[in-house]
Amino acid sequence: MRVIAGQYKSRPLRTLPGMNTRPTSDRLRETLFNVLTAGDPQALEGSVWIDLFAGTGAVGIEALSRGASHVTFIDNSKAVTKVIRENLESLGIREGCEVLDLEAMKALRQLEAQRLVADYVFIDPPYADERAYADTLGVLGRSSVLQASAVVIVEHDKRFDPGEECGALRRYRKLVQGDSGLSFYRH
Repeated sequence: MRVIAGQYKSRPLRTLPGMNTRPTSDRLRETLFNVLTAGDPQALEGSVWIDLFAGTGAVGIEALSRGASHVTFIDNSKAVTKVIRENLESLGIREGCEVLDLEAMKALRQLEAQRLVADYVFIDPPYADERAYADTLGVLGRSSVLQASAVVIVEHDKRFDPGEECGALRRYRKLVQGDSGLSFYRH
């Protein structure tokens, strides 16, 4: 795994051994960021991100590499958050990021209390945990962490559909690549 573009382009990222963590592939991350920047490499400058179920942190690190001003990485596994911290350290990223070793809903409540407002939220729970998709989208649809124009991106198995609507969030785009899908939501 590597950073695709931006300040840290081509730099390697560590992953956890085994199959318990499924990092977002380089190709899918490239597609995701091509959609978000739509030909404007400066489109993410100064943006604020939440990387939920962050795994290796590859998506949030890619956002930082492309100009995001802040990323909050959230995962409830200490082993996973250790890898995220190691990846940030190996790239020399010491500012503009926070790593929370918390369950997603608890972390979102904490971010609300801190009055964090995000431009982008990336959600990538384990594919088999279909309930996590509905729960997380439902909470986000009512949450103050999303600014009015925020985009919520959900990575999912191509055979699973997280839905057209979830509370106040409506899907406006869906892409399938290999075994994975990306669904894009906003208010």
